[in-house]
Amino acid sequence: MTADPKHKPSDFRASALRLLRSLGPDRRAVAVCLALSLVSVALSVSVPLILGHVTDLVVRGAHEGGVDFGQVGRILLSAATLVLVSAACALGRGRMAQTLSQRTAHRLRQQASAKIARLPLSSFDKRTRGEVLSRVTNDMDNIALTLQQLLTKIVVSVLSVIGVLGMMLWLSPLLTLIAVVMLPAAAWVTKTFGKRAQPRFAEQQAATGRLNSHIEEMYTGHDQVLLFGREEHSRQEFDTRNNTQYAAGHRAQFLSGVIEPAMAFLGHLNFVLIAVIGGLRVAAGAMSIGDIQAFITYTLQFNNPITQSAALTGIVQSGVASAERVFELLDAEDQEPDPVTPARPRQVTGQVTFERVAFQYEPGKSLIKDLSLTVAPTTTIAIVGPTGAGKTTLVNLLLRFYEPTAGRITLDGTDIAAMSRAELRGHIGMVLQDTWLFEGTIADNIAYGRRGATRQDVIRAARAARADHFIRTLPGGYDTVVDENGAGLSAGERQLLTIARAFLTESSILVLDEATSSVDTRTETLVQRAMADLRHGRTSFVIAHRLSTIRDADTILVMEDGHIAEQGTHHDLIAAKGVYARLYAAQFEAPVTAPESV
Repeated sequence: MTADPKHKPSDFRASALRLLRSLGPDRRAVAVCLALSLVSVALSVSVPLILGHVTDLVVRGAHEGGVDFGQVGRILLSAATLVLVSAACALGRGRMAQTLSQRTAHRLRQQASAKIARLPLSSFDKRTRGEVLSRVTNDMDNIALTLQQLLTKIVVSVLSVIGVLGMMLWLSPLLTLIAVVMLPAAAWVTKTFGKRAQPRFAEQQAATGRLNSHIEEMYTGHDQVLLFGREEHSRQEFDTRNNTQYAAGHRAQFLSGVIEPAMAFLGHLNFVLIAVIGGLRVAAGAMSIGDIQAFITYTLQFNNPITQSAALTGIVQSGVASAERVFELLDAEDQEPDPVTPARPRQVTGQVTFERVAFQYEPGKSLIKDLSLTVAPTTTIAIVGPTGAGKTTLVNLLLRFYEPTAGRITLDGTDIAAMSRAELRGHIGMVLQDTWLFEGTIADNIAYGRRGATRQDVIRAARAARADHFIRTLPGGYDTVVDENGAGLSAGERQLLTIARAFLTESSILVLDEATSSVDTRTETLVQRAMADLRHGRTSFVIAHRLSTIRDADTILVMEDGHIAEQGTHHDLIAAKGVYARLYAAQFEAPVTAPESV
C-alpha cells in the first residue's frame, strides 16, 4: 500500500470495471439515470431533422409564391417542446448522477473506515498517516468527480454519437462515410496520449499523498519544527514535494490536454470536407437544403461528443488511478480473525503468563526471544531497560496488537489467541506517554473510558486523578471544549485527563507506558498517589524510564536485547549490582561534570 512515485495501474481495465461495479447497490437509480439520458439524447437528436424540414418548407414556399407560416409555427413549437423536455430530462439526469456519485463515494469511505479498523497495527508501520488519509479523502473526492462525469458527459456522449450516426446514415450514407473516416485517427490520438497519461495520473495521486503526509507531519509537530529551527528545512521539503506534485500533475494534464485540440482539428477538417461535398450534392439536386443543413448540424453534434469524451480522458485516468489506490487499501490483508467460538476465562483475576514467547517485526530480526514470565493477580510489574529492549512490544503482544511468532500468552489460564480481541481488551486499561484527546468536552474525553458513564462517574474519576481542581478553573469547567491537540491545556493537564479516563475502565489489568513523563515534579507526586489508587486491585504493567516512579513495584523486570536480564524488587536488584543497579546509578548517582576545555 505504500505509494510509489513510478506506480502504474496494474490493470486499468479491471480497476475501471470494479469502479463501475461499485455503483451496483444503486443499479435501479443508475437505470433511471441512463433512461433519462437516452430520452434526452433521442429528443435532442431529432430536433435538427425537424428544423431541416422547416427550412425546406420555407425554401419551397418561397419558390412557389407563398410560405405556410402556420405550419412552420406548429413545427417550430413542436421542436421547442422537444428541446424543453430534453432539457428537463438532462436536468434530472444531472441531479441523479451527482447523488449517485456521492452515494458511491460515501459507501467507499465507509468501507475504507471499516477496513482501517480491521487492519493489523503492523500495516501502518511502513506508511504515514497522511498517505492513508489521502486515500480516504482526496482519492474519494476524485472518484466521486469521475463517476459524476461518467454518468453525465461520457454516457451522453456515447449515446449522442450512436443517435447522430443513425440520423446521418438516414440522410446520406456517402457523407456519413466521409464523416467517419476521421474516427480511426481520433481513436489513435486518444489511445496514444491516453496511454501515456495513465501512469502520470497515478504518479500525480501518489505525489499528492506524499505532500499531504508532509503537511500533516509538520502541522502536528509544528512546535518541534520551531524548537529546532527547522522552518527553512520544512519549507524546502514542502517546496520539493509540492514541485514534484506540480510536475506530475503538469505532465498528466499536458498529455491529456493534447487530446482535445487534436480532436478539434480533426473535427474542423471533417466539417470542411462535408460542407464542400454536401454543397456539391445540393447543387446536383441529390439533397435538399434542409437535409444538408441537418447533416451539417449532425456533423457538429457528432464531433462534439467525441471531442468531449477525449477531453474527459484525463479525468477518467485520474479517477481510475484514485480508485486503484482505494481498492489497494480495501484489499489489504486483514488482521487474523477472531475464533468462531471465542474462549472466555471463567474468572478474570488478572494473572498473565508468557510461555516461551518469541517475536520479530521483520523476518530474521528477532526482538523477543524465548521469554517466559508469570505475573500474579493484583501485582505491579515494572518493565525497564534501554530503548529497543522490547518493553513496549511486550505490552503490544499482551494487547494482541501483534501476534507472537512462537509461544503463547494466557490470561487466567486461557490462551489470549483463543479470545476475541474485544473481550481481551475489555479487561485491559491503558495510559500512554502520548496523550490522545478528541474534539469534544473534557467530560466527554474522560467518559470515553467507559460507555454509559454518568457525570458523577466522570467527576469521581477526575478527583481520583487529581484533575478536578484544574478542570474547575477552566471557563467551561467539565463542559470546556478541547480539540484533538488539547489546545489550551498543558502537557501535564492532558496527561491527567487520560489518567482520569483510565479510572473509569472496569479492567483487571492496567498498562502504564511512561504515564507520568509529561508532568512536573509536584504534579508527579500527586499523580503517583493517584496511580497507587488506580493500581489497587489490578494487575499492573508499568513501563518506565524514570526509575524513581517504580521503586514500590512488586517485581521489576529488566529487559535487554529482547529477554529478561534480571527480575526482582528494587532493593534486591540494587543489592545484586547488575544491570538495574547500573541503570539506577546512571540516573541518580552519576555526577554531572563539565567537559574538559580544549
